[in-house]
Amino acid sequence: MSIDPRIVLAGLIVGVLVGLTGAGGGALMTPVLVLLFGVTPSAAASSDIVASAIMKPFGGFIHFRRGTVDLGLVLWLSAGSVPSAFAGVFIDHALGAGKVMQQRIEYAMGAALLVAATAIFARLVGLRPGGGEDEGDGGPLHVKRLLTVAIGAVCGLLVGITSVGAGSLVIVLLMFAYPRLPMRRLVGIDIVQSMPLVGSAAIAHALFGNLQFGLTAAIAIGGIPGVIGGALLSSRSPDRVLRPVVAVVLTATAVKLLGASNVAVAVTVGVLVAAGLPLWAIVDGLGHPAEAWRAAGYRKRATLALATAGIPVGVGLITALAYFGCIRPRVASAAVRHRALPARQPA
Repeated sequence: MSIDPRIVLAGLIVGVLVGLTGAGGGALMTPVLVLLFGVTPSAAASSDIVASAIMKPFGGFIHFRRGTVDLGLVLWLSAGSVPSAFAGVFIDHALGAGKVMQQRIEYAMGAALLVAATAIFARLVGLRPGGGEDEGDGGPLHVKRLLTVAIGAVCGLLVGITSVGAGSLVIVLLMFAYPRLPMRRLVGIDIVQSMPLVGSAAIAHALFGNLQFGLTAAIAIGGIPGVIGGALLSSRSPDRVLRPVVAVVLTATAVKLLGASNVAVAVTVGVLVAAGLPLWAIVDGLGHPAEAWRAAGYRKRATLALATAGIPVGVGLITALAYFGCIRPRVASAAVRHRALPARQPA
């Protein structure tokens, strides 16, 4: 049994994405194995699913310890997803769903993910600088049982037929069903609810699929530390950090489901990061008052102008990284002090 270090690295990257966003694993790892490493589709799908079943409990444990998992919601999702996943497998194999039907379903899922990613980007503009609505835990969760079971059933059926996109679709539907739920809790719920679904699929692939133990081991070796690191980040991160990452991963997954090549996916992600991060820095920076910028020792107009003009040549991305890494924390702290000043003034 040989271990390919390149596949270990790919597993690490995908593991981080899964732990960070709860999405993107099945729709990204299998195409990477097929197109970049020449693995047969059946072996790639079987090995990827089994490796996912091994590494996801690690991410789920991190979120469970951090209190970002609602077990009631997970149970109602699983009540719909697990039986419908078996129904999806039956439809695919016994009734002959065929490649045409699978392709159409994947196209529809890709279109839905693009709409969801666009909605996330749009909502980012409405988040208040410094956190706003996303910093709390969302309060007690009232589970909408019938709707939650229906979400699980739809996603389970689709994963049974296509084997891709379920994690991405679950988190999208949960976002619309529970709009006030912070992203870190959505990610934790998504990872944990997928464990029984992926586990049952993994057993079937281990028994009847084209499983390659060396391939599975390589993915898991990279994926386990990746998903742990991603889960640690996502369980602590506010929405203003998680939402852009989730939106980029959903977009990449959608583009892949719509039939794009790996090169097209890479270009799409590159453009989103190179242009999207500076734009988000500009929107966020405009929300802080000029007095806070001056108090922190930075020039608001010059910094944001550099981020805008530098987008085509990559300078905007560097400026955005400097803004979020160094400038923003100081400006936000100065803004808090600026807002508190009137309260200290004598009557």
